[in-house]
Amino acid sequence: MSDALETAREIEALLFAAAGPLTEADLAKRLTEGADVVGGLALLARRYEGHGVVLANVAGGWRFQTAEDLAWLMTEERDEPRRLSKAAQETLAIIAYHQPVTRAEIESVRGVQASKGTLDVLLELGLVRMRGRRRTPGRPVTYGTTDAFLEHYGLATLSDLPGMAEMKAAGLLSLDLPPDFVVPNPDAPITDEDPLDADAPEFHVDFLSEDSVP
Repeated sequence: MSDALETAREIEALLFAAAGPLTEADLAKRLTEGADVVGGLALLARRYEGHGVVLANVAGGWRFQTAEDLAWLMTEERDEPRRLSKAAQETLAIIAYHQPVTRAEIESVRGVQASKGTLDVLLELGLVRMRGRRRTPGRPVTYGTTDAFLEHYGLATLSDLPGMAEMKAAGLLSLDLPPDFVVPNPDAPITDEDPLDADAPEFHVDFLSEDSVP
């Protein structure tokens, strides 16, 4: 068996067993030094193309998932996701496009007071997290989206967010943004804020971790 085929086979085993998406760096740590991770992923993607299960890139990582056109087969097998209220959807959209953003800034865009319960729901669902404190009077907490947000909506990165024009038309994306505004990168370091003590980095953990081997 060629090295490329063996690498693809090993990646297939890792992705099948992992609890969530694995990045290329995650895979490289598990494989033999010098293994062609990118080539192995490309080979797997071609192998599974057109199958009921496909290789997908979400939240910066890779996972196997049901082919999009077969999702209807799973409707009776999956738990019904918690439906977000209109206020929660609007708040999540504002956070996604404006992050890192404070509660006051969310209220300014929406034009109404942000309910604490709405933010609590988004935090509880893991779609939003506290990013840090703005270095302004009162040091307000800022909010940003999480990898779970990207996974939930099937996005590889925030640059894949759709409908910026529609968001502007709906008034959910500020029309007075600076000319150099770009969709933020969730992995970018915080430069104008103080990190929260409780907001420690989270690292991918799956049951293949060496610490979990009996």
